Amino acid sequence: MTSNFVIIPLLIPFVVGVVLIFFKDNIKLQRIISVLSLITTTAFASYLVQLVQSKGVLTHELGNWKPPFGIILVADMFASLLVLTASVVTLCCVLFAFQTIGEKRERFYFYSFVQFLLVGVFGAFLTGDIFNLFVFFEVMLMSSYALIVIGGTKAQLRESLKYILVNVISSALFVIAVAYLYAVTGTLNMADLSQRIAEANQPGILTTIGMLLFIVFALKAALFPMYFWLPGSYSAPPPVIIGLFGALLTKVGVYSIFRTFTLLFYHHPEFTHQIIGYVALLTIVVGAVGAIAYSDVNKILIYNIIIAVGVIVYGVTLTTNAGFEGAIYYLIHDMIIKAALFLLAGSIIRITGTTKLKKMGGLIKDYPLLGWMFFIATISLAGIPPLSGFIGKFLLVQGGLESESYTFVGVLLVSSLLVLYSAIKIFMSCFWGEPKLSSEHGKVSLKGILYPSAILLAVSVFLGLGAEAVIPYVSTAAQTLMDPSIYIQSVLKE
Repeated sequence: MTSNFVIIPLLIPFVVGVVLIFFKDNIKLQRIISVLSLITTTAFASYLVQLVQSKGVLTHELGNWKPPFGIILVADMFASLLVLTASVVTLCCVLFAFQTIGEKRERFYFYSFVQFLLVGVFGAFLTGDIFNLFVFFEVMLMSSYALIVIGGTKAQLRESLKYILVNVISSALFVIAVAYLYAVTGTLNMADLSQRIAEANQPGILTTIGMLLFIVFALKAALFPMYFWLPGSYSAPPPVIIGLFGALLTKVGVYSIFRTFTLLFYHHPEFTHQIIGYVALLTIVVGAVGAIAYSDVNKILIYNIIIAVGVIVYGVTLTTNAGFEGAIYYLIHDMIIKAALFLLAGSIIRITGTTKLKKMGGLIKDYPLLGWMFFIATISLAGIPPLSGFIGKFLLVQGGLESESYTFVGVLLVSSLLVLYSAIKIFMSCFWGEPKLSSEHGKVSLKGILYPSAILLAVSVFLGLGAEAVIPYVSTAAQTLMDPSIYIQSVLKE
């Protein structure tokens, strides 16, 4: 049955994560199993996208318990596209880890924790129950706790305390919000919740619960003013883990905001969505200031995560099809290009031994391929045509103009220039000017290290040049978000 394909992206990483535990000391076998499983997951995710496009929203009822009483997984186009994107990103990060993470970290269950992280990410995308959204968040976070400290450097241990504390608080708030929601509505199935909130016309108590959930998701997505934990926490672990976190973790928070404020709490946008809009705009501004202020490779790219989160979340407030399409397209683009940039930055740090721009320079002579790959990633990040960033920003600008959100359009265009400046600053400082490395340093081999980034850049180029092939899928995802009845009827079979 086609509905069984919904659960397969969850089962593969779960089973593989358990299996890998038993091969702790066989690094080669761990690598082979990890790559084969991720290729298989990506293939199934691709097929799932095609199934949803041809057959509509798919559901899988665990234990054959009918909703709203049983646990249900729901694959609409929005969730399916994000599952596919996350699969591609994780595959490339694992390939990069082979040459960079180090055998010591590999022996401490690195590949198992990556698989379990995927279980949490995929589960959050596919769940049709808000309590299980919390459960999958916790699976994802527990895996990230292990990954952020793996290797046990002083910086990792210091920053992990802040990261864990913030997430423990947000998880507690999440449970409280879910408990209040159940007390008021008597259900936790998202489709059933949507109906009951609509029947009650979203009274003040439900709007308050909705905003409490927004605070939870804003903490996890690193929106203003709750982004304070991100720059330090994400700069501590190795580059491949930063790439995974930057591409996936904050995006789960962004996804949750989209899901809850298009399916559940959409009845009083003059209050809820206006607050979300202001927060998103402030997030873009703060991220842009941080990106141009720092002269540290990781910090610049991390603040660019914050900018992108603000840009995407503002899409919730845009009332047009173009606005939703732009937000979805830009979300997919950002997951791909952020992973590529962090992996390329990891290669730069591997060569220079530092993250400080002032200690870099002249790398283009010895590493031209790395330099021009980073340049392509930079112009894609900034939204220069014809790469993927341009398509998403163009649609967002169109949606902003149609929604008369002129402030957002202005902030988006100015922030694009600042993003370009911050990323070009890395490119110019690292690859041009006088070489800063001593002759005794020697040339560092990048054999096998650039292939994962090349795959991600190829995807970015395809998303730009092949936008005509991708847009129908993104349009389907946007249509489901704009019309909650599509989701509700598919789940409740009404």
